[in-house]
Amino acid sequence: MSTFFVDPGAITPPTIRITGDLLHHLRDSLRLHPGDSLILNDGCGTRYRVEVTHVTSLAINSRIVGQHTEPVRGTSPIVLGQALIKGDKMDWVIQKATELGVATIAPIHSTHSVIKPNPERLEHQRSRWERIARDAAQQSERWILPTIADPVDLAEICRRYASAPLKGMLAERSSGPSLATMPLPPDRQHPIVLLIGPEGGWAPDEQRLAKEQGFLPLTLGPRILRAETAAVAALSILQSRLDEMG
Repeated sequence: MSTFFVDPGAITPPTIRITGDLLHHLRDSLRLHPGDSLILNDGCGTRYRVEVTHVTSLAINSRIVGQHTEPVRGTSPIVLGQALIKGDKMDWVIQKATELGVATIAPIHSTHSVIKPNPERLEHQRSRWERIARDAAQQSERWILPTIADPVDLAEICRRYASAPLKGMLAERSSGPSLATMPLPPDRQHPIVLLIGPEGGWAPDEQRLAKEQGFLPLTLGPRILRAETAAVAALSILQSRLDEMG
């Protein structure tokens, strides 16, 4: 049975009220009727099995008949620091990173980023990214929605994750260790932070800054990958090593 995310504010046990885009999808596309069952997720680790009681033009009302919390997972949350990339490639990275289980996606202003975000459109852009992440989380049946941060510069990312025990920056032609073989921290409660550059790669001063702040230069091998390919390849390797894939 498919899982759909609802705003936690819509959950008022013993009922859940569905409105907005999800209402139109369930009512008009899936044609739900009173008596039908579905699973709703609050995006914070709790799923509710509900039975539809009323369907109107304004809302779908449902009654909670079961509740489950996310099983305990002993793996490190992953923070993806993705330098902004052009066109729909950033959307694609957010979609795939969500499917691959990333906990936080932190867009980064980089020297070589082709696009420069417009502050006046920031709220619209973040809403778009959150919608893409929500759809991907539903498709991949995640329990918790990833956090989509506002774009910041690399210095702020370094400050924000200064205490993370494992921090890596992927860079082309890096002489650093392979992501596939580098030691992982024994404590799986703290985040692993992974930085992926833009189309033109990280600037030399950005690489120096990251290294000074404790980020380990990492490589994916001898081939030069596109930014969006590098993100998916790196996350797949890391999740496999964390026993989250394969």
